[in-house]
Amino acid sequence: MGQSAEFGQFLRIMRARMRPEGIDVALTAGTRRVPGMRREEIAHLAGVSTDYYTRLEQGRQMRPSQAVVDAVARALKLDATERAHMLDLLHNCAPSSKSPAPVQRVRPGLRQLLETVTHSPALVLGRRTDILARNRMASLLFTDFAELPVRERNLARWIILDPAAMELFRDWKAVAAETVAALRVDVGRHPNDPQTNQLVGELAVTSEQFRQWWAGHRVTTRSFGSLRLHHPTVGELELDFESLALPDDSDQILRIFSAKPGSPSEDALRLLSSWGHDAQAAPRKTLRAVETKTD
Repeated sequence: MGQSAEFGQFLRIMRARMRPEGIDVALTAGTRRVPGMRREEIAHLAGVSTDYYTRLEQGRQMRPSQAVVDAVARALKLDATERAHMLDLLHNCAPSSKSPAPVQRVRPGLRQLLETVTHSPALVLGRRTDILARNRMASLLFTDFAELPVRERNLARWIILDPAAMELFRDWKAVAAETVAALRVDVGRHPNDPQTNQLVGELAVTSEQFRQWWAGHRVTTRSFGSLRLHHPTVGELELDFESLALPDDSDQILRIFSAKPGSPSEDALRLLSSWGHDAQAAPRKTLRAVETKTD
């Protein structure tokens, strides 16, 4: 679907979610066959003609003024993330003549920082939720992304398609839906990225739930939050996370997970770290024993 069609579809879905009750506008007469506000009602709230707003929803009027954009955003009651997504869709409607985006790379200093965070899982996420880097604790908590093929080192793909992720996240549906909403934001920013389009296509073909979430056109970016997990080795955990956009690359996010001090989850993270050390040490001990016998 072209970006202009995506823009129109986004407006239609945002309009459909609105309810006439409590809206300060003279409602049009007649039985409502579908939920949500009518085009003429949103047009009235935005101060534009119904014909003009209709062309917006049809993707045929792609050069609205900033005043019109602001008015439509207010009429649809968009939050900050939704408004930014609407602008991304609008500004990226024209076919891009830019060269493909460069391969994302993590600075050596940032990788070094990840390794110094020894007791908290930490990830660097890039475009389309690619896993660009992770520390040892993130591999122990989630999965060892380094063992996956490069094209599969993607958070959205892993959460939605890997059965182990479905078992790990106690609120898997909510986590997966929010991850899809974050992927939607990225698609608005980079509509012509072939790898993103390939990922969306794969998920749409493979997962019915992804298709439903994607069709809902929800967008979100959370800079902090919490997760409830059931880890196969250390059991129940409740972790907080902080997501920090890197100043030298707005498409890279450092996400760090932590447990409340003195909580059972903090003890579980310590146990997980210790278990990881023991699991890594066991093969080395076995190898040394074999070498001794051979000598």
